[in-house]
Amino acid sequence: MQNFAAQAVIAIENARLLNELRQRTDQLQAQSKELANLNQQLEQRVAAQVGEIERLGRLRRFLPPQVADLIISSGSEKELESHRREIAALFCDLRGFTDFSESSDPEDVMTLLSEYHSAIGKIIFTYGGTLERFAGDGVMAIFNDPVPMPRPALQAVQMALDMRSAIGPLMEKWRSLGHDLGFGIGISHGFATLGTIGFEGRYDYAAIGTVSNVASRLCDEAKPGQILISPRVLMATQDAITVDPVGQFTLKGVRRPMAAYNVLAAKSAN
Repeated sequence: MQNFAAQAVIAIENARLLNELRQRTDQLQAQSKELANLNQQLEQRVAAQVGEIERLGRLRRFLPPQVADLIISSGSEKELESHRREIAALFCDLRGFTDFSESSDPEDVMTLLSEYHSAIGKIIFTYGGTLERFAGDGVMAIFNDPVPMPRPALQAVQMALDMRSAIGPLMEKWRSLGHDLGFGIGISHGFATLGTIGFEGRYDYAAIGTVSNVASRLCDEAKPGQILISPRVLMATQDAITVDPVGQFTLKGVRRPMAAYNVLAAKSAN
């Protein structure tokens, strides 16, 4: 009876241990499955984050910062779809650049363009302009898209005045090196169709319409140091700037002659 009782105690203890072992085995299996699920979720999350980083990299590389940032903050690429909006367009370039580039070493041309783009690029971002394109010495910026602003034409004119001041010292430096260059600006105001153009891996954000064409043509007519604006720009800014009429121009792509005005300065706040 003592041996039987001892064996019974051992059997009961073994049964308890076996039951605990099974429970722990089940717990470990459950934990293992949970860990596997967590690993799978983590892998999916990492893959999604890598994909998003690659997407953001493409956006920031090929689109203006304002456009890329707006897409990132909204989580949608709706802003890239074609849409129509009233904008101010500014086009600027260097007078005499073609002759300079044809008669200078490529290294000198690249150095000059780097200084020029750096100077005006910082100003464009300071004023909230969207850099629409760089084309050699030609630069176009737009205002009121994709980020709205209350007075886009005035913002463009104020930026042009700062650009003219910033480029002045560079002009003196370039002339001291024997480069006869000038700087001109054209500004227009009107409706345009905006959105992305291009192909997978290389997109640009563009403004298509007469307003872009007018800004470019006014820039072509501007003499060194002039900021030529269209009548619509004058109407939107005449309370804040002083101008000098320069007559009418027959602009390519525009059916009727257009009056233009040279911006002299901003009016005093007083």
